[in-house]
Amino acid sequence: MKKVIIIGGGASGLTAAINSKNENNEVIILEKNKECGKKILVTGNGKCNYYNDDQSLEHYHSSNLEVVSDYINKERINKILPFFKSIGIFPDIKDGYYYPMSNQAISIRNALVRECENRKIKIVYNCEVNDIKKMNNEFIVKTNIDEYRSDILVISTGSKAFSKTGSTGDGYEFAKRLGHNIIKPLPGLVQLVSDNKIKEAAGVRCKVKLSLFENNDLIKEEVGELQITDYGISGIVSMQLSSYISKGLNNGNKEDIYINFLPVIDNIEVFINDLNNNVKNRTISELLDGLLNYKLVNMILKQCKINGDEYYYNLDENLKQKLISNLSSYKLNINGTKGFDNSQICIGGIPLEELKETYESKIIDNLFFTGEIIDINGDCGGYNLSISWISGIEVGERIKNECL
Repeated sequence: MKKVIIIGGGASGLTAAINSKNENNEVIILEKNKECGKKILVTGNGKCNYYNDDQSLEHYHSSNLEVVSDYINKERINKILPFFKSIGIFPDIKDGYYYPMSNQAISIRNALVRECENRKIKIVYNCEVNDIKKMNNEFIVKTNIDEYRSDILVISTGSKAFSKTGSTGDGYEFAKRLGHNIIKPLPGLVQLVSDNKIKEAAGVRCKVKLSLFENNDLIKEEVGELQITDYGISGIVSMQLSSYISKGLNNGNKEDIYINFLPVIDNIEVFINDLNNNVKNRTISELLDGLLNYKLVNMILKQCKINGDEYYYNLDENLKQKLISNLSSYKLNINGTKGFDNSQICIGGIPLEELKETYESKIIDNLFFTGEIIDINGDCGGYNLSISWISGIEVGERIKNECL
């Protein structure tokens, strides 16, 4: 009987275990925490957005984009929902976003763990791996509890993101010891730090359009809700750009974001002129009060050096253009991101060129990687969990076939 060890009882590790188990193998999960799936519990604000109807490859990113479709493709994506149905999870679908019908992330975690138990998969908790070697076609895994040996090894340790859930990046070190290179991990889906005085509007949430420029070239645009903080900006709309920014800053590039505070208005200059003509006897502050939060109004007027008690028609053309410019393209110099403890994911990891399309190592036979440790990451909206499900299912099926 072949022995399979899976290091890490997170989303991809549990999925790999379930899909790999048959009567011809023994599957053991080594989990460093006192429970499995801690990161699952906090995803989607505790509701777990585990899938998205829009599975365009544009939502997946890697240092080697040319081959991503070999690892994430329609055939593999189509296995996700049947897998969840098979373990008793049914969706509550909201605008294409899938949540468990209970609207509780714990339902996902419990279903995965319960299925492992039903399939007689052993889970060793509070088990911290100290060293891994391969000798004579056998993996030797030394832990704080015991020494484990296996024919097949799966590393599903996650990344360095959100260390409170146990993701410390130890999987990168294990991979290095086994001969793999690591593309430098950087924070992804993370808050952005700016040196601008936007903190005057800290606490404000608003719908905006963000335009990211790298070295003055437009890279990407996003529309959605922004949260202004005392250090910079947060919210999904900014986090969607953060992975590009992390990589750009690491490479020494200049990163700027321009904020359109009125994205639903096609021509802001015409709109403000019409508003001023139609709404009589209002100061500039009073005109803008119906459009934006007062903190934003004060911040923008201060940036333009305009007295809020002035009337729009009394401004010279230069000040009018400054006002329009700051409403439509308020510039933020981005000089950093929050760290790994705040990031939802990491970018970087095991290079795709060192993995077969089955997620098996090209360097060591019977060594597999799943989930965040691989150099594929996704946008907000269930895509990073999709990577975990896809890689876990694929690796599990490959192992099961090897153990027939």
